[in-house]
Amino acid sequence: MTSACYTVNDVMTKNVITVTPDTEFKEIAACMEKWKVAAVPVVEGEGHVVGVVSEADLLPKEEFHGHRIGLIEQMYRPGDTAKAGAVRAEELMTSPAITVKPEVPLPQAARLMAYQRVKRLPVVDADGNLKGIVSRADLLKVFLRSDDELAAEIRREVVNRLFPASSVKVSVTWGMATLTGRVRDATLIPVAARLAQSVEGVVGVDCRLEGEASD
Repeated sequence: MTSACYTVNDVMTKNVITVTPDTEFKEIAACMEKWKVAAVPVVEGEGHVVGVVSEADLLPKEEFHGHRIGLIEQMYRPGDTAKAGAVRAEELMTSPAITVKPEVPLPQAARLMAYQRVKRLPVVDADGNLKGIVSRADLLKVFLRSDDELAAEIRREVVNRLFPASSVKVSVTWGMATLTGRVRDATLIPVAARLAQSVEGVVGVDCRLEGEASD
């Protein structure tokens, strides 16, 4: 038994600003400024993602501007020194792109972002074609669910299934869920707390459930 699982598809942005491999440096910079994004997917053909250009990929151009790149810099920072002379997306992009599928659960997407140290992930289908983009901010959207919505899901998915016909009460305030009441099977109390915590958008759980006293 699990509560509803939110996926990348539920929170991703479907209208994505993209560039092609031959897009010029200044056009990429202008695109990022206009649309207030820190990275853009690079696509070719029918939307196949071949890489991503981020602000970090553009910075070497300024860092090494008017500076003669030495052999030591070329040896220890080959990627950055190469990008300092790049003029098109195909020369600037990070490839292969780190992507995610629409059906991936949000916790998995969050772990991928943290592990890869990226702020945005292109969302692709099985063929690698762009379907959307998901950002760190998108992953936090679940915490914007109303307290009433969270309480209703906990009652439906947790309380009604574990403790049918019980008098367990559920309240949620600022994402903090509180469960109170007596239940017949005390061994299910930890399970209830764990499942309530797994509901997307719940910040924490104060489980005050107690087992009914035996005769």
